[in-house]
Amino acid sequence: MIYPEKIKAKKSNKIIKILMCVSIGIAIILLLINKLTTPTIPWAALANAGILYSWVVVVYCVRKNINLAGHVLLQLIALSILMIYIDYKIGSRGWSISIAVPIMIMIANLTMLVLTIVSYKKYMKYVIYQLMIVLFSILPLIFVTKHIVQNQTLSVIASGISAFNFVICLILCAKDIKEEMVRKFHF
Repeated sequence: MIYPEKIKAKKSNKIIKILMCVSIGIAIILLLINKLTTPTIPWAALANAGILYSWVVVVYCVRKNINLAGHVLLQLIALSILMIYIDYKIGSRGWSISIAVPIMIMIANLTMLVLTIVSYKKYMKYVIYQLMIVLFSILPLIFVTKHIVQNQTLSVIASGISAFNFVICLILCAKDIKEEMVRKFHF
């Protein structure tokens, strides 16, 4: 069997730099076209936000030793920021905070639950990211108490799923967590 030749790190860095320059060029061209054709509709800003989001994901994925839970957390934060930005640019109707972010929190929690079930021996690698997702899922509850969101149902459900998921993960991995605590902290 013939395998493709592995790209050297120096060559791959050069390719990434070229693609980044192409992306910047495309972003500038989009802004110019937007200003010349439809200056009242900020569609170029939305497209450029998508390009920026893509580069955040690519740069993170190119790194070695990617932790899947870290990738889930990065996607949750980056997509939340992207959705809030898009909502703001199209007139701030509030759908990003009341619908999109809670749905993304639910998906992140379901993904973390699957990761925990599939690879429960690696849960100690995921626990910090799980805690960060739980903390991030408190935001919709804060928005509910401050009366910022119109549809409170999804926000409450997302926070509830996050708390439930964290408890389930702790139950599934309680023995491993206890052993790890004893090993690290000599209890």
